[in-house]
Amino acid sequence: MKKILIPVDFSKPSENALRVAAQLARENNAELYVLHVVEMAETLFGTEQFNVNDEQIIFFMKMAKKRFAKFLDKPFLEGLKVIDSVEVGSPTMGIKELIEKEHIDFVVMGSNGASGIDEILIGSNTEKVVRHSDVPVLVVKQELDQLEINDIVFASNFDEENLNAFKRTQSFAKSFNAKLHLLYVNLPGNQFYSSEEITQQINSFLKKASMSDFDNVKIYNDYTIELGVINGAKALKADLIAMPTHGRKGLSHFFNGSIGEDVVNHSTMPVITFKI
Repeated sequence: MKKILIPVDFSKPSENALRVAAQLARENNAELYVLHVVEMAETLFGTEQFNVNDEQIIFFMKMAKKRFAKFLDKPFLEGLKVIDSVEVGSPTMGIKELIEKEHIDFVVMGSNGASGIDEILIGSNTEKVVRHSDVPVLVVKQELDQLEINDIVFASNFDEENLNAFKRTQSFAKSFNAKLHLLYVNLPGNQFYSSEEITQQINSFLKKASMSDFDNVKIYNDYTIELGVINGAKALKADLIAMPTHGRKGLSHFFNGSIGEDVVNHSTMPVITFKI
């Protein structure tokens, strides 16, 4: 964790994420890359009616730079190396390009979440980053003076494809000296599995992870995976939810749909995702 990226839109959730990122940067002697993307729809380019000329783009970028100066004037950033940049276009693409260009190894994002018609038709930029990012993404919803992580829940179906995400979660938990819990969500109907079947699945997973004495396993029954992850994490009094994400739909029982994105969107506690 030597290069941390924080995409911001100058909102309160962005400030919450910046505060957490600053703490992580200080603890890991890392650099902070703060990115703002002036978002413009592709339809604004190349049409006579909605053409955005270079002068207008330069104006928007200058305005963003001025806002950056005020936004980054925070006591908790003192002594840290902060690199700010302004881009124009799609936030998701801007984030992806900066990750590749600067070899970013960790992303922190603030989010209000999306709901209703916005969630169905658009989704949030945070969800899109979670879906596509090859590096871990930590999503922060609430204001935190200090990120204290004592208990982490790793939610999974415990298929072999999630082993790498589990190992990365282990390393993250170790860096905070946090207790790691495993969470499996059992559903009613044709997606129901007996305790024996689930136990065999988890034991097989742990064996492949070279762990034979792990006993912090929780099987939680709920109506949907998303609710089960959120409610199960609350029942375990967790400080953070860790989840694998694959960036596409329908891969397995656990990720049928886009569960990782749904949990990120609706959980009030911080969520970290690891790309499979």
